Amino acid sequence: QTAKGLWSVYSIITIACIGCFVAVGMPFDDALLHAFSTMGLGGFSSHDSSFGYFNSPAMEAVCVFFMLLAGINFATHFLVITRRSIKPYIVDKEAHAFLLVMLFSVLIITYFLWRERVYPDWITAFRYAAFNVVSIATTTGLATTDFNLWPAFAPVWMLFLCCFSTAAGSTGGGIKMVRAQLLLKQSYAELRRLVHPRALIVVKLNGRPIGTSVLYSILAFVLLYGATIIACTMLMLFSGADVVTGFTAVIACINSTGPGLNQVGPATTYAVLTDFQIWICSIAMLLGRLE
Repeated sequence: QTAKGLWSVYSIITIACIGCFVAVGMPFDDALLHAFSTMGLGGFSSHDSSFGYFNSPAMEAVCVFFMLLAGINFATHFLVITRRSIKPYIVDKEAHAFLLVMLFSVLIITYFLWRERVYPDWITAFRYAAFNVVSIATTTGLATTDFNLWPAFAPVWMLFLCCFSTAAGSTGGGIKMVRAQLLLKQSYAELRRLVHPRALIVVKLNGRPIGTSVLYSILAFVLLYGATIIACTMLMLFSGADVVTGFTAVIACINSTGPGLNQVGPATTYAVLTDFQIWICSIAMLLGRLE
């Protein structure tokens, strides 16, 4: 019943995405493919220039909206639809954190691109920042421009976001926002214990206490996640890749994001890598989806 409910919610939102794409002028076949790509946060496009092919602010706005929906726990969407109430959105702290991180990141990168004169005005900078930041942060991988050419802060920040931004129960990759939240809460609790060693400090999320076994499993998961990134990156460097290409390719693969930087940026493909490097990236993708 749970699986049927989640599939129903996924199907309803996907159909809505197709309808919205068609409504803003996208051909039906493209709308169908890009709706699947958007809701699955998969990032495949029917055009070499990805979503930039359409050059339409309206289509980009629709895509951003549905990428954000896909980055939220589908169980929360299920509760909203079945209860006919938005209260589940209001009480879901993970969704709040996800949306706040997205908003902050879009604004700071918009300002950065405008300050660095990458784009002539604030509106244009906001348009490109909003789409590409949300796309990479949600591990979708669609692009409207070659952000590999942006000053380094912006693309590196975007790849950092893809490591943790999406919610558990979403179609995104990475370690998930809930694990990042609990890791931060546990770190803060340990700092408080240093100051108040006899205090009883309980880590909570959504008003519920979190057991130590859960926190320890998250710490172990993050340790293995980091160790996997380091090991795969070192293998990439051993095989002759440069630091930027090797590291970002591993980050993009383990988080199922798609484009990295330098030789594997959004304007190129992984075909530039050697067979050995492609095997490393393939293993990283499998490990990333296994969590």
